[in-house]
Amino acid sequence: MPLHNRQDGRLLKEKMRTSPVKRVTISFYKYHHITDPQNFRDALYKGLESFDVMGRIYVALEGINAQISVPESQLDNFKTYLYSIHWLDQVRLNIAVQDDGKSFFKLKILVRKKIVADGLDDASFDVTDQGTHVDAKTFNALADDPNTVIVDMRNHYESEVGHFKNAVRPDVDTFREELQVVEDLMKEHKDKQLLMYCTGGIRCEKASAWMKHQGFKNVFQLNGGIIKYAQEVKAEGLENKFIGKNFVFDERLGERISDDIIASCHQCGAPCDDHTNCKNDGCHLLFIQCKSCAEKFNGCCSPECAHVITLPEEAQRELRKGVNKGRQVFRKGRSENIRFNAVDE
Repeated sequence: MPLHNRQDGRLLKEKMRTSPVKRVTISFYKYHHITDPQNFRDALYKGLESFDVMGRIYVALEGINAQISVPESQLDNFKTYLYSIHWLDQVRLNIAVQDDGKSFFKLKILVRKKIVADGLDDASFDVTDQGTHVDAKTFNALADDPNTVIVDMRNHYESEVGHFKNAVRPDVDTFREELQVVEDLMKEHKDKQLLMYCTGGIRCEKASAWMKHQGFKNVFQLNGGIIKYAQEVKAEGLENKFIGKNFVFDERLGERISDDIIASCHQCGAPCDDHTNCKNDGCHLLFIQCKSCAEKFNGCCSPECAHVITLPEEAQRELRKGVNKGRQVFRKGRSENIRFNAVDE
């Protein structure tokens, strides 16, 4: 059987959007030494495909990082299969807060050097000496303590649409870059409580160990990240200290945690926190766009891109030929084509 889905992505997206199948969006991760990542990847693909699982999974020597969607009818079977892998038995599954079941349109499992690109030499410090994991109730108590510094361990385009109150939000494009920035920003606060958070917890696992290695004594991390926090405050009737949206790395691009809209449309400046990707296949810039600008620019980031998508497909392909977009992913929310962006704040 083929271990890759080679079907046209546009057709798969349309199939996903029109499918009546109820699906559950789940994320999970686990640091664990995998002897043969490629063999594990192939076996995992066969297992998950049999349950019609869709999503994006990274496998590396150091473990697994997964964001997936599972048919509701197959959820129990999926859990039984996943927990049958001994080192994933009872792994925490983060269930999406706001889910329309349209988060992924195919299964993609990639073997990587690391499950999160952090740029760290893991042999140079104890990656298991992590910060203290805290639940929502303890997080809130620490957040109210004046001796606590809250640090957002996500990128600028994530914190732009939602973050915890009073959090330090580094203006960075990548997690690799953020580790050094946070270390520098926090040097004068080594005597304080360092309270870290991210989307689902995985970035804080490595970051908290790194900060302890750098001499920080009181390091805490939000267990399960923003996703778990939102579920706990709702279930326990706690104060929600997160404002806005939680950015997620799937087709949804965000799940609402509070009703606050703290960001602006990158094209007109109106209150908006809806991310989208430019509809020009030669661009795909991620940016925030309101409904009015989406109509005006036909879902594109600029008049230039809006013009390109009116051209015949063959002409569009010709324009893209030989053009290396580079790491366009790191230009999320930062472009000369958009007027109101994170750089201007």
